[in-house]
Amino acid sequence: MVFSSMVFLWVFLPIVFLLGMIIRKPRYQNIILLIASLIFYAWGEPRYILLLLISVALNWGFGLCIDRFSAHKKFFLVLSIIGNLGLLGYFKYCNFFLATLGRLFPWAQIPQTSIVLPIGISFFTFQAMSYVIDLYRGEYRVQKNPLNLALYISFFPQLIAGPIVKYRDIDEQIMHREISRQRIAEGFRRFLYGLGKKVIIANMTGSAVDKIFALDLAQMSGAAAWCGAILYTLQIYYDFSGYSDMAIGLGRMFGFDFLENFNYPYISSSIQEFWRRWHISLSTWFREYLYIPLGGNRRGKFRTYLNLWIVFAVTGLWHGASWNYVGWGLYHGFFIVIERMGFGKILKRVPVLGHIYAVIVFVIGWVFFRVESVRLGFRIVARMVMPWRYDGGGFNIMTLISSQTIFVAVCGILGCGILQTVFAGGKLRKIADRWKYSLPEAIFCVLLFLYCILLLAGNTYNPFIYFRF
Repeated sequence: MVFSSMVFLWVFLPIVFLLGMIIRKPRYQNIILLIASLIFYAWGEPRYILLLLISVALNWGFGLCIDRFSAHKKFFLVLSIIGNLGLLGYFKYCNFFLATLGRLFPWAQIPQTSIVLPIGISFFTFQAMSYVIDLYRGEYRVQKNPLNLALYISFFPQLIAGPIVKYRDIDEQIMHREISRQRIAEGFRRFLYGLGKKVIIANMTGSAVDKIFALDLAQMSGAAAWCGAILYTLQIYYDFSGYSDMAIGLGRMFGFDFLENFNYPYISSSIQEFWRRWHISLSTWFREYLYIPLGGNRRGKFRTYLNLWIVFAVTGLWHGASWNYVGWGLYHGFFIVIERMGFGKILKRVPVLGHIYAVIVFVIGWVFFRVESVRLGFRIVARMVMPWRYDGGGFNIMTLISSQTIFVAVCGILGCGILQTVFAGGKLRKIADRWKYSLPEAIFCVLLFLYCILLLAGNTYNPFIYFRF
């Protein structure tokens, strides 16, 4: 089930919200939300609901062991990490590992598998791991109620595509949270803006992206490659940030405060800044649970650079069991390293240069994220950096991009942080403040919702990119 589906908007959410408003005590409301979350997950993956429950039971049990047998808590921590990564590795990477071995050793006749990837396994596994690791570090008390821990791991707003919520951020909210009219209104407002991001901008640009990347390479000119890359840059941002907005809004409706997951990453002036603004919950997770344990920047420059490359290689692999994702991670790791080596200081002196550089780097990087192989990614990038060598055989790219898509793309570019920066100070800031929660904005949100419903009713194109991770 996806947030932008008719079933969710007209059946699931109204029922769960009304039940939540009727049953206001957190103890009983938690049971309602847990049942709803399991139904939400089972709707898309009924056979893997058992896997989710196993993950909950596994981490609840190891949490109790760490609390009770403190002298051996490191042993139970290691077992929990092995168990979590074992489940994730089997279901997400087994096919990839065997296929890679098969290509390296074709004579060995290595058997292949066709394991179906459970939706959201990367997200709920990382949440579960952070609970056990922080418990081992003594950051909070053990959660003895398995239902409460199950709600934390499986809560439907952030279950299948994040943001990755750390237990310490919502520990107190599980049993003590405030639900008020203002918070509900804030939640609905955030949800509707996220829905608009997804349905209007991500879906419209995504439809054109699919057509462009489906072209035969002989028809792909330099202009077509750039159009595809730029449109995909907009699609993935509005798709994922829209989902995060909806998740944060839904959480707020039920009294939970999730941390922000995006902070206008496309206005960054370096790749380091980009990763401080993009998918914040994932980048902070890797920083706390991988980069710092590896030694961070405390063991000399060479070790720092190596740690960064390891983190970004794993970041790429986290996104998907394919070498193009690993390449995408290493690609970003390369620019992070050269910025740490001194290039970042140059960028700070000339912010405009830094912004142009960052945009070019992440736009080209998204090509490797979008394609199915590293080789195809290089062939498309070649058309972008050497457009004079590829004319596309006279194919007119505008036959695949409608005027409506162009208009939406321009609005998307302005909404990536440009307009927000313009209205951030001076008299324009006062206009923005008066607009927020005003009657005109309420009317706008209603119209936005109705327009999204019309688009959803007339269009079957409605994927979520990060569902497959």
